[in-house]
Amino acid sequence: MTTPSDKRAPGLVESMLPILVLIGLLASSVYLFGDGSSSGPNQLALIFAAMIGALLGWRNGYSWKEMQQGIVHGISLSTGAILILLMVGALIGSWILSGTVPTMIHMGLSILSPAWFYAAAVVICAVVSLATGSSWTTAGTIGVALIGIATVQGLHLGLAAGAIISGAYFGDKMSPLSDTTNLAPAMAGTDLFTHIKHMAWTTTPSILIAIALFAGAGLWLGGATDAPEIAAMQSQLATQFNVSWVMLLPAVVVITLVVRKVPAFPALLIGALTGSVFAILFQRDAVLRFVGETDLTSVLALIKGAWTALFDGYTSTSGNAALDELLTRGGMSGMLNTVWLILTAMTFGAVMETTGMLQRIAAAILSSVRGTGSLIAATIGTAIGMNIVASDQYIAIVLPGRMFRAEYKRRGLRAKNLSRALEDGGTLTSALVPWNTCGAFMAGTLGVATFTYLPFAFFNLINPLISVIYGFTGFTIEKLEPGELEEDDVATAAAA
Repeated sequence: MTTPSDKRAPGLVESMLPILVLIGLLASSVYLFGDGSSSGPNQLALIFAAMIGALLGWRNGYSWKEMQQGIVHGISLSTGAILILLMVGALIGSWILSGTVPTMIHMGLSILSPAWFYAAAVVICAVVSLATGSSWTTAGTIGVALIGIATVQGLHLGLAAGAIISGAYFGDKMSPLSDTTNLAPAMAGTDLFTHIKHMAWTTTPSILIAIALFAGAGLWLGGATDAPEIAAMQSQLATQFNVSWVMLLPAVVVITLVVRKVPAFPALLIGALTGSVFAILFQRDAVLRFVGETDLTSVLALIKGAWTALFDGYTSTSGNAALDELLTRGGMSGMLNTVWLILTAMTFGAVMETTGMLQRIAAAILSSVRGTGSLIAATIGTAIGMNIVASDQYIAIVLPGRMFRAEYKRRGLRAKNLSRALEDGGTLTSALVPWNTCGAFMAGTLGVATFTYLPFAFFNLINPLISVIYGFTGFTIEKLEPGELEEDDVATAAAA
């Protein structure tokens, strides 16, 4: 095994080469395979680009064993996300079979008019995400039902998914329960509520503009489905499932658990199992149709149906093509393609980091920074780049936070300026990258390709731009007074 002194630092052009190869391969993948590019072609593109990076690393003195250890470590960072992803698949399958999702769709069709659907979806998801602190939980529960409603009403699914993601990420970004909202100030060196208050300056106008855009889109486009068709769909849902307010209790259970700070994985597991119990108790006809049994007293058949929905999802056989397409989904197996994408993306990011190429690119970015505006822009740009290259929003917050913290302090800028830029760039753009863990999750959960909803994730697109504008104009950019210390510096001095 080589020693650090035996290794050659990568050059900037060399460090950019794997990224350029990846961009070319991904563009070719989308061109050749369209929406199917995430079902194998993108994964191969990531592996090929990772191998280019590995070859360059080997030339610079890194052994395969070192790079493999980096890959194993990188993949280990995504294990939590993968487990949550699998559990969301189980939850979707059990909630369809339990009647929870059909009830949400049935009631939503009565409440949400096509003209106001997009704006309402933003608000609903923002409230749920603000209460839970999780964009993933919001998308995997309320988001699934809203996509179902949009499908039935003939709405634009890209706009619908964009509205769901906009609302979900507003709450994820502003909730004190969110992990990224806690991580960003920790990396920057400020406290949680100072960070949240400072984010409100960029987040509030961004979400208001997004809601206005979604409201305008709804009023302009409307919906293609008329009232008789919606009534017919509601009737078919009521025929297939026992639809009532009681079926919403599994969703209440999950939201309550998350609000009470129960970790996401056990909370979703409990929610999925609660759905299974509800399916056995209240949806016996649906469960027996699902497994092809007729004996209402067969406990084993009921257990088999609930079990199957957890691992393989629900398959609708109503005879109505639209309804069957809407409800045939979920299960852990339905998330395996997304898991595959995450594993290959983390492999690429790990090779780039282990061989020092990510660090070289970051150093080049920092060398070009001049004023406060360019520093804010560089922070946000680096966070976006980390989302693209490292494929993980936590890395997109941690690495730029480590890189730029000293520079913000040297320039006399308060740490909350950095923490806000980290979230504006890192948290929000993670869902816009197909191979990022967040982008893969949203596409897999909502059933809408990332590039389909990307142009309509208005909040996620607008917020980083507003943050950059603030940086160049100096609006809400706060500086330290001469000799003044940040809160964490005071605490460090006191501890010493």
